[in-house]
Amino acid sequence: MAIVKSVKIDGDEIHLFNSAIYIVESATRYTLELDIIVSEVAERKYGKVENLILEIELQDGRMINSIMHVQRVAGGLPKLNLYCELEDLDDYSDFQLLTENDISFPQIEEGITLYEIRQFEMPDENIRLKLTLPIDQAEWLKSQKQSDLNQFFKEAINNYWKKQTTE
Repeated sequence: MAIVKSVKIDGDEIHLFNSAIYIVESATRYTLELDIIVSEVAERKYGKVENLILEIELQDGRMINSIMHVQRVAGGLPKLNLYCELEDLDDYSDFQLLTENDISFPQIEEGITLYEIRQFEMPDENIRLKLTLPIDQAEWLKSQKQSDLNQFFKEAINNYWKKQTTE
């Protein structure tokens, strides 16, 4: 069975938490598919792009270079499904072959948690707060730079979390 060693997307090395590469046979074609669990940051960056240039290095040293289509996969962990049509199966004899009707597609989420993924790379999220504050505090907030406010709130929230866990 083929095992993925590393993946580059558009020239950027992607940290893989787990992966599976296999071939799906349908009535009219064969498709090479790569399922990868990545960080939320990588999923957001590449999940909305229609086609990507992939360099896939397999454990045995083989390289697969291909333009692949992207499909986001619903589930608990950030995951991408990348696929392309195959003309010739000769180079893929050691790949798992599945049919469209198989229900035993590789389960790559087992043993991985969102907590572990966020330890590697924590995504930033834009939020809007609507607060009622004394006017002097509101004026002070309005006079601050966005980057300073981001840092201020990160530190304030972390301090609050620490305080809650020690009580």
